[in-house]
Amino acid sequence: MKAHDGMYIDGAWRPAVSGEAIDVVNPVDEQVIGRVPAGTSEDVDIAVRAARAALPGWAATPPAERAARLTALRDVLISRKDEIAETVTAELGSPLAFSQAVHASVPIAVAGSYAELAATHVFEEKVGNSTVYQEPIGVVGAITPWNYPLHQIVAKIAPALAAGCTVVLKPAEDTPLTAQLFAEAVDEAGVPAGVFNLVTGLGPIAGQALAEHPGVDLVSFTGSTAVGRQIGAAAGAAVKKVALELGGKSANVILPSADLAKAVNVGVANVMSNSGQTCSAWTRMLVHRDQYDEAVALAATAAAKYGARIGPVVNAKQQARVRSYIEKGVAEGAKLVVGGVEPPYPQGYFISPTVFADVTPDMTIAQEEIFGPVLSILRYDDEDDAVRIANGTVYGLAGAVWAGDEAEAVAFARRLETGQVDINGGRFNPRAPFGGYKQSGVGRELGAHGLSEYLQTKSLQF
Repeated sequence: MKAHDGMYIDGAWRPAVSGEAIDVVNPVDEQVIGRVPAGTSEDVDIAVRAARAALPGWAATPPAERAARLTALRDVLISRKDEIAETVTAELGSPLAFSQAVHASVPIAVAGSYAELAATHVFEEKVGNSTVYQEPIGVVGAITPWNYPLHQIVAKIAPALAAGCTVVLKPAEDTPLTAQLFAEAVDEAGVPAGVFNLVTGLGPIAGQALAEHPGVDLVSFTGSTAVGRQIGAAAGAAVKKVALELGGKSANVILPSADLAKAVNVGVANVMSNSGQTCSAWTRMLVHRDQYDEAVALAATAAAKYGARIGPVVNAKQQARVRSYIEKGVAEGAKLVVGGVEPPYPQGYFISPTVFADVTPDMTIAQEEIFGPVLSILRYDDEDDAVRIANGTVYGLAGAVWAGDEAEAVAFARRLETGQVDINGGRFNPRAPFGGYKQSGVGRELGAHGLSEYLQTKSLQF
């Protein structure tokens, strides 16, 4: 894999102040595939100063020109789609077909949507005797995770640039090569120097420095709820805006009128996708007790087919974490139907697709985010019971409802305390807002709602 020995700051690649580096490891064979600079607070400060200096010019750039740069960025990503997929596969371990279909393709669609929004959004309007302006919030500190490395970058950077903000990106240390490739694409697309800056490094060092930097006006973070709390506390002390997309424990509610086989099969596929490393994954399947045994049998058959079709989890720490949850599920009395802690291969950070039955709402595996290919199946008695169980966690990021009648599914979905619900397998929409209730986060990404996170409002009265 190609790796830069510098960080992209102010339109050029420059070495880390410390001169230290981070190894990038392929989770399939555990081999080092590249090294990237280990940025520190000094590098973050240089990058923030570059973003600050570039802000007036980019904020004053007409929206049509910002849209043109985003269109050019989308086109560069299209031209490098195969390289993107190969890079994600190498550093995340995702099967190449999934990397091509999701990791490379979805960010292209999102970048295109913001190119259109930048050109069409109303940044100025008359309200009675006032003129109301929407202006860029300023310098954005974007901190992204490893599970969807390019999508999470584009979902933050594209709306920030469309709004007229400048950005410093700190990507996850497990998947920095994808971020470097994105920086190359930004440069090729003709985005002015200093508008986008990349600092690679460890979260507790470079990420914390970026979140706490006084020159950053907005921190946009995707990751664990625990780290999100820390960032929120630091931002609150500085009266700084945050956008937090955090954990999830989403419920897949199958009502008795639904096509049970379809709902179970799609639900299993959702959990196994990306090796279970999806914050919005439907990791709790809720089934009426009259259909429960049939659903468990269907899920077991479906999950068993994924053994050779999913990649590893990202690193040894994550592998150990997922195994510990599987062990805890067994210890607390859940029935292991498929999978378990034994690795399917002698090398690599693999976890067998795992399904638990006889899970009760109070069990750890029904309450905490596992972030691996692990499904818990729970019984419910009636719709009120299903709502209680579905809403009975600290999270509220996503979910699904299946019913024979769409109106029945919608009525149930409206009762769920969650930011996004798929009805009968509804397709992903890059323009629909994504974000959580409760401890799943603050703010929204994607579409017009995602753009609004990077804007502030000013009114002039006449």
